Amino acid sequence: MTSSTRTPATITLVTGASRGLGRNTALSIARTGGDVVVTYHSQAGEAQAVVAEIQALGRQAVALQLDTGDVASFAGFTERLRAALQATWQRDRIDHLVNNAGHGDYASFAETTEAQFDRLVDVHFKGVFFLTQALLPLVANGGRIVNFSTGLTRLTLPGYAAYAAAKGAVEVLTRYLAKELGARGIAVNTVAPGAIETDFGGGAVRDNPALNQQLAQLTALGRVGLPDDIGPMVASLLDASNRWVTAQRIEVSGGQAL
Repeated sequence: MTSSTRTPATITLVTGASRGLGRNTALSIARTGGDVVVTYHSQAGEAQAVVAEIQALGRQAVALQLDTGDVASFAGFTERLRAALQATWQRDRIDHLVNNAGHGDYASFAETTEAQFDRLVDVHFKGVFFLTQALLPLVANGGRIVNFSTGLTRLTLPGYAAYAAAKGAVEVLTRYLAKELGARGIAVNTVAPGAIETDFGGGAVRDNPALNQQLAQLTALGRVGLPDDIGPMVASLLDASNRWVTAQRIEVSGGQAL
């Protein structure tokens, strides 16, 4: 498909899109006709592979390095994003921002260290707060912001107190963003996946059959989730047909622990 005949596309920036749910989200967006800016922390090769997959779908994509836990780097990242938008799309705005990047760090409440706590908060809350702030001038009016949370803000699993608390803060932030950005027509929502078979948390849900079965038995639809259960849902939330959905926490868990 040539640039002269290419269907006009939205541009979505997906953080942490070199693997897992971020990768699936980026590919799902491309399959529905969108272009994507893929960010990655350290896996440049994996990120470029995602870009190649998106291009094979007939869409455009670029990969940019970003540490979402390093607030001091956001100004430089914003400038690199501006340059990439001009070079690839001859545009100066993105339509959507998906704050997905994150990591798991298992520790009981009593054994959680300050370093573990700080890293979780830096990546999952402080980073989301200040990256969104830095990129806000680049988000088009009428755009969309999706913040990833977790089913663990509704139910408890020992070992994830700090992680879930940081995600809970993101859910509150989402409502405030929806209120403050509503005048610009920007919808802001939270997507909260349940247990998913990815490499998150060392791949425990994917690779531990006993845990997988235990969680499946707690789920109304009788299994744990797959990345393909999440990415397409996020892509649908970015669609113009969902323009009236904002300030919502949408759990995508197959009915976990009802």
